[in-house]
Amino acid sequence: MGQPVRYDVDEHVAVLTLDRPETRNALSDDLLDELLAALERARGDDDVRVVVLASSHEKIFSAGGDLKAFASDTPTIVKYAGLDRFPRLYQLIGGLGKPVICAAGGDVLAGAFGLALACDFVLAKESVTFGCPEINVGVFPFMISALIYRNVGRLKANELMMCGESITAAEALELGLVNRVIPDGEFDTKVQEWARRLASKSPLLMRLGKDAINNTRDMSLPAALTALQSQLALAFTTEDIVEGVTAFREKRSPVWTMR
Repeated sequence: MGQPVRYDVDEHVAVLTLDRPETRNALSDDLLDELLAALERARGDDDVRVVVLASSHEKIFSAGGDLKAFASDTPTIVKYAGLDRFPRLYQLIGGLGKPVICAAGGDVLAGAFGLALACDFVLAKESVTFGCPEINVGVFPFMISALIYRNVGRLKANELMMCGESITAAEALELGLVNRVIPDGEFDTKVQEWARRLASKSPLLMRLGKDAINNTRDMSLPAALTALQSQLALAFTTEDIVEGVTAFREKRSPVWTMR
């Protein structure tokens, strides 16, 4: 059996593929550890400008948490310690400094719903569904509720988590949970187009911008504005901002130096 997460890089895009189709890509401890390691690898690789999270399963992106582990006789304190993988994963995506696309080519369920919402972009096949079915088996989406409440209105968030019913990709789009719904036959091509377009931007300014968003999203407005003023002043010191403006005025493609 190979690694639970495949890591491939092409033209500045790292594709991290969840590759445990026999478990419907359940977010087991070993898969989460591999995903964390793959994201750290992408963060430290200067050749990587964009990360895409994908799945090798034809119909499931991920079924979410490993239910077998939930019901095991492992001591509670050990289970509690292992749960830190989820917040570490969500925080790592936010602090990666590079845009992350969730390529939802299959159903996105339970904990994987939180994984998708932690990403910067969600692109979904027309045929997929999203949902929090945990309550239907006597569990609750504790770890992802904070992400859901930050992305969906309170009443709809309650419906998703307390009723446990799935929604279509079209409904997810209406709720602002995905950026695009793409016909199944065009999905891979459109994901590549998105990734390439993002990879063409200045990696340095992208990192400064994403860090600014991540660091200020929960601040008060006055505190956020002060922090963002400092970040803009920092951006003015870079060569890339000069190159970007110069290239625009000269009607040519910019050449980014990461300085």
